[in-house]
Amino acid sequence: MTDETVDRLNRFRAEATSRGLPSEEVEEWIRVALPAVYLAEGGDGPLVARAGGDPLLPHGVPKPSAPFVAAVDLAALPPGATGLPLPADGHLLFFADSEVSIKGQVPDAVMYVPAGTPTAPSPLEDSGRKPYQPRELRTVWHQPSAQMPESFAIDRWGDFPDDEHFELADELDDAWAHVGGYRPPWALQIGGHPVSPQNDPVHYARDPGEADSSADGEDAGDWALLATWRYGDDVTELDSGVAHWVIRHRDLAARRFDRVHRYVEMA
Repeated sequence: MTDETVDRLNRFRAEATSRGLPSEEVEEWIRVALPAVYLAEGGDGPLVARAGGDPLLPHGVPKPSAPFVAAVDLAALPPGATGLPLPADGHLLFFADSEVSIKGQVPDAVMYVPAGTPTAPSPLEDSGRKPYQPRELRTVWHQPSAQMPESFAIDRWGDFPDDEHFELADELDDAWAHVGGYRPPWALQIGGHPVSPQNDPVHYARDPGEADSSADGEDAGDWALLATWRYGDDVTELDSGVAHWVIRHRDLAARRFDRVHRYVEMA
């Protein structure tokens, strides 16, 4: 844990105490926070991720069915900053269309390309839309990622928390934001908790109901957010659109990216 993180947590404790928030819930808010990396355009650092345009794919691999979103250079991420069992190097490629969808498991939503694999630009003619706007992501932040208040309340007090529990979660979130706990400006998030305009995709993967029988709720605590992408202004059909990729820890460790679940939503 960095000195900056320790300082932020101590300031959060002090702010929460000044508001009379229960110390037990303050510590629980801190306990469930997860490390995350946030990538953005701008800066003069090394290229960490390339977004939009045509993907660089290995020769002969089946082309994904959705447009290319981004390719992350895993070796350029701060070591251990995501808290996920990611490969140490190579590139992780993300794909998503611009239609709202809660399909669940999508076998070609994420592709891992090991370091040293020969690749070439590969237009995805069958994806149904033009490539997203090309961007270079060179700015990197890593810091604790808090749960959304509603998600915290459900995990803390069950599927149907009382109104006062939701209000307490909102107060904790406000205190967290007051001391700089909110996410910095970003385009791509790796790890951490999701920020969502609608539903928590990790909760949805854990309990998909009848929408997806492949995620039957077993090992609910094993699900994790792999990444979230903010579409931005170049995707006008989505208002505050985001794409989430969610995976079980055990599948991530086994490099089973064909088991990723993808969700696309808007405000």
